[in-house]
Amino acid sequence: MRIRTVDAFTDRPFAGSPAGVLLLDSDSFPADSWLQQVAAEVNLSETAFAHPLTDAPDADWALRWFTPVTEVGLCGHATLATAHVLRTAGIAQGTVWFRTRAGALSTAAAGDGTITLDFPAAPLTAAKLPDGLAEALGAEPLTVLDTGPDCGDLLVEVADEQTVRGLAPDFARLARLSQRGVIATAAAQDPSAGYDFVSRGFFPAIGIDEDPVTGSAHTALAPFWSERFGRTDLTGFQASARGGRVVTRVHGGRVLLTGTAVTVIDGELHAVP
Repeated sequence: MRIRTVDAFTDRPFAGSPAGVLLLDSDSFPADSWLQQVAAEVNLSETAFAHPLTDAPDADWALRWFTPVTEVGLCGHATLATAHVLRTAGIAQGTVWFRTRAGALSTAAAGDGTITLDFPAAPLTAAKLPDGLAEALGAEPLTVLDTGPDCGDLLVEVADEQTVRGLAPDFARLARLSQRGVIATAAAQDPSAGYDFVSRGFFPAIGIDEDPVTGSAHTALAPFWSERFGRTDLTGFQASARGGRVVTRVHGGRVLLTGTAVTVIDGELHAVP
């Protein structure tokens, strides 16, 4: 069974956010326990599992995402990675629809190699600052928002880009203060650098201390910063050690996330279900 590692939201290897991608040739998913074991073995922030759908009116593929310790309800970079594999393997071109826990999601591959994800915008609501969050994060939040049930994150605005880049959270404490994770963000210090806002994503509650580039987080970041800047089209930079850019467009209740991807490992999984 063929398995790949794909770096997403980057145009070069060893940057962006790596994801495992396993395309199944069956018409259903194997046991959850097997999917979780494979994700733990791959040991990346997410591994995507997909199988083709026949005669389904709403989607072409079924898609699920697992961290090394649990299944998640929405993942951007592993969806981008899956669409990249479908395109580069010659399996699917143009627009592909996926049936997921977050509903039907589409990806559109363009001739220049970019892939655009069409995701629901996160329903942002004001949240009370949890006791101890400032200490666990290592910075005083200016704004705290809940991102809704699909993501289950807290979106935290801090003073400036330098603060975001300098964060060194207490992950054990942070894991107790959110359902899925905490997204820290600030406006770009220098917009001429090619991005409008920066972020970092911390998800110790689901086994990921820091995610290199979190596509799903941008379903909250894009509407938040679009309202601040008064523009629908923005670019975010996730300032992890690997780093990655996400081009965003807010379109009604949807967010379009555009990026590129690179396959870095293409191998064989022998522990088949």
